[in-house]
Amino acid sequence: MSKRSIWSFSTAALVLIPVAVGINYIGKLFAGVLKLPLWLDAIGTVLASMLAGPVIGGLSGLINNIIYGLTMDPISFVYALTSVFIGLVAGIMAYKGWISSWGKAAVIGLAVGLTAVVISTPLNVAFWGGQTGNVWGDIVFGYVLQGTQSVWLASFLDELVVDLPDKLITVLVAYGIYRVMPNSLMNMYKNSGDIEKL
Repeated sequence: MSKRSIWSFSTAALVLIPVAVGINYIGKLFAGVLKLPLWLDAIGTVLASMLAGPVIGGLSGLINNIIYGLTMDPISFVYALTSVFIGLVAGIMAYKGWISSWGKAAVIGLAVGLTAVVISTPLNVAFWGGQTGNVWGDIVFGYVLQGTQSVWLASFLDELVVDLPDKLITVLVAYGIYRVMPNSLMNMYKNSGDIEKL
């Protein structure tokens, strides 16, 4: 990969943002309607990060949270910061070569999941008394809180049991899409196999 700046922009990368936002939006609606123990709201963010780098991925996550907050659920605004960091971490790891195999993609998934947990836990405590609003995670929250009386531990584990598997699945799905994309499309974001021009 080239050492060219990963913080510059190209038209192809900017056009990718609305596509990524659409994928995120549909994923979140799907998970919400089916009451899944997952969010599925960052597949587009991670895919954009893999294709066009951390800035485009982070912007995709941020814009998705704003649009979802305006149209479906205002709670989404609170987690915009989490979405930005998901894009940044996935994009930086992709830049460092972590999208060359399924095993490495799984490592990205775990890193993104832990990032989401670390950023979202204080938000959960500040805004919702520690709960995530996900029924599966909140069961864990209630059980841990009852046993330990620690809101922070309960909130951390609540977020962990939802975000870690969610982000692992998210990254693997995004990586699966990335792997099957035609070379003609991939070349819009790459320059002779180098890092995408953002």
